[in-house]
Amino acid sequence: MPTHCEHCDRSLVLVDVPSDLREYAPENAGTVGSCPRCLRTYPVSDGDGADSGRADDLPAAIPDGEGGVALLLALGLLDSLATNRAAIQSLIEHAEAAGADVFLTLDRLAADESVEAHVDLERRRRQLESLLE
Repeated sequence: MPTHCEHCDRSLVLVDVPSDLREYAPENAGTVGSCPRCLRTYPVSDGDGADSGRADDLPAAIPDGEGGVALLLALGLLDSLATNRAAIQSLIEHAEAAGADVFLTLDRLAADESVEAHVDLERRRRQLESLLE
């Protein structure tokens, strides 16, 4: 299991995944590593993240708590909107129910110069708006 992003070589930030969201996590992992630069997520097993980043290393736009975790998992799935549609929709609904403003977060991430997302966030935002209508 990786401790660094395979694409950016950045230290992954460990994020605990609540049990009700694990079905959406890579390999149903209880902990994922999130790349603070490209926003990809990776499964992480216990003991793999000794040198990984801290939660405050995530972009400031990512909300705290369960809403932020749901949003990070959704961001990791955005490379294939068609294949992951149901999961993304469930994660966005979960994030919103937990108090996260998903579209504001996407706007802030798109404007954050430290983020080079693995997908075009502005384009995905428009597609998500259509998907959720």
